[in-house]
Amino acid sequence: MYARFLCLLAVLPFGTSVGAWGAGAQHKIVKRYTLQKKYQANDFFTDWTFFTGNDPTGGNVNYVSMDDAQSQGLAYVDSSDNTLVLAVDSTSDVSAGGNRNSVRITSNDDYTGGLFILDAVAMPVGCGTWPSFWTNGPNWPEGGEIDIIEGVNDQANNQMTLHSGTSNACTIDSSNKGSGQVLNKNCYSNQTSDSGCSIKDPSTSSFGYGFNAANGGVFALQWDASTGMSMWHFSRSSIPSDISGGSPTPSNWGEATGFWSASTCNISANFYSHAIIIDTTICGNWAGSEYSQSGCSGTCSQMVSNATNFANAKWKVNYVAVYQ
Repeated sequence: MYARFLCLLAVLPFGTSVGAWGAGAQHKIVKRYTLQKKYQANDFFTDWTFFTGNDPTGGNVNYVSMDDAQSQGLAYVDSSDNTLVLAVDSTSDVSAGGNRNSVRITSNDDYTGGLFILDAVAMPVGCGTWPSFWTNGPNWPEGGEIDIIEGVNDQANNQMTLHSGTSNACTIDSSNKGSGQVLNKNCYSNQTSDSGCSIKDPSTSSFGYGFNAANGGVFALQWDASTGMSMWHFSRSSIPSDISGGSPTPSNWGEATGFWSASTCNISANFYSHAIIIDTTICGNWAGSEYSQSGCSGTCSQMVSNATNFANAKWKVNYVAVYQ
């Protein structure tokens, strides 16, 4: 999201590859991943940083510090289920076009490759909201950006996007093998043109109200310089047992929802040293520009003043894990 404009699961180390030959069968590579880091509950207060700068996406938010987020009830661990809650303020009086308090957190560790998994029970919903779970490299867009979960307003389907910013090629292969719908093929982004190369998840349980109604689920990013970027979404009832058991094996998960092949994108040159980010902004460059087509009432600026609209604008995260 630079993230969509400037600015980032737990990350896992690249695993060993195991090959198996069957009689007359094609050689299959199975990567074994080892847990590098798992963030859950209070880990997000000790191993992540609360961003307090101006929103680079032009949103109507004030990103608050950890102390302010905790004192205002915008960031806490729910004692009933041990989930991390990151919320938008839904009680204060804010004028139309003003800024409402929200939270954006960034992992202190950065990663170049691995298997990243987010398990969440709920994500923010509501007119004007723009929630994102993403990773971001240095000196945007040179270090690249990977949007794993992103959408605006009452959008029903998740949109996954890569943003590249170097002279090294990065496009979506015309024979894309993922199950999602390719929206844009050219990943190159800059300050004035930053749509990136996007893929739309076909499942309405992948975002917003549909995701929350399914009691959430899991998103996974496999970042492999030799093969490319692959992303999956699994609703709560369909999470693979190897993920639940802590031994994720992407080769068992079937076709990825989104796939960006290394054959048409130089992964190593375009993506490196990424931190992980979870945030929710309001209106801004995307949610604001799409608001009139969203079916939401009034204008996005007017909706900022409606505190009750943001009552369910909150993340509920079980964990973020990184394997390598």
